[in-house]
Amino acid sequence: MDLSALADFVTVARHGGFGRAARATGRPKATLSRRVAELEASLGLRLFERGARMLRLTEEGRALYERAGALLTELDETAAAIASGGDRPRGRLRISAPLLFSQTAMGKLAAGFAMKYPEVRLEITTEDRAVDMVEEGYDLVIRVNPDPDESLVGRIFLRDGLVIVASPSVARPAEGAVIPVVVRGSPDQARTWRMTTPTGRSDILIDPVLCLSSLTTVRDAVRMGIGAARLPVSLVSHDLAAGTLVRWGDVDGPETQLWALYPSRRLLSARVSAFLDYLKVAFPKGTAEELAAYVAK
Repeated sequence: MDLSALADFVTVARHGGFGRAARATGRPKATLSRRVAELEASLGLRLFERGARMLRLTEEGRALYERAGALLTELDETAAAIASGGDRPRGRLRISAPLLFSQTAMGKLAAGFAMKYPEVRLEITTEDRAVDMVEEGYDLVIRVNPDPDESLVGRIFLRDGLVIVASPSVARPAEGAVIPVVVRGSPDQARTWRMTTPTGRSDILIDPVLCLSSLTTVRDAVRMGIGAARLPVSLVSHDLAAGTLVRWGDVDGPETQLWALYPSRRLLSARVSAFLDYLKVAFPKGTAEELAAYVAK
């Protein structure tokens, strides 16, 4: 297989079209089109579906792009490491992280990592959706309780739990009483929350009186005494210690897990490996209390 033609194919796939790839690389559009056509002919496969205004990878093209893109990146990084006489991290590192973790910890993490590895150009985007790493060009994603994905591997680096909290001015729920609550996003159909306390489990009746877009704003509202909320331990541990919030009980359900995920391949880039190691150093135990302490530093 012609590696240069394969590299041209990966470039076109990454930029989403021949014109965009030509503008990004400074190479003629006709040359890229010819090279991809030659690669398709040598493989006996159609790699792109070509429309009047769009270019879309076929199933076979997507499979080749996912594998070839990673391999070519590794080859480039290996060549650069050999040329520089070492394997220290360098180049661009793109990361997608969820909103709450970005708001509380990612700024400090990113700054510390950038100071330790000045030759890495760190780019972090904040969003709660599950981005497509290959299509959108991410090297690493941080996700909360991700669904299984055969194309990704990774590790848990933090565990958290949810607790029901309120201001000391809000009375604890009596049996059968309806409690005003603050929720993130739109209220669902549930009208009860299940709570676990040292004395057992109980259901409390809820009335969502306020809907907000982030957990930090939910916490701030609850501090004012408008009602109760379900919030991560890491976000409220200092309020609980200071007495500005009180803990009614634990939310009955699975723990919250933060995963660092990356494309499944044998060799990780030095940049991704360095960031994974940095997470491990920052959160050696991976507990909610550790995250709260890190944020408070």
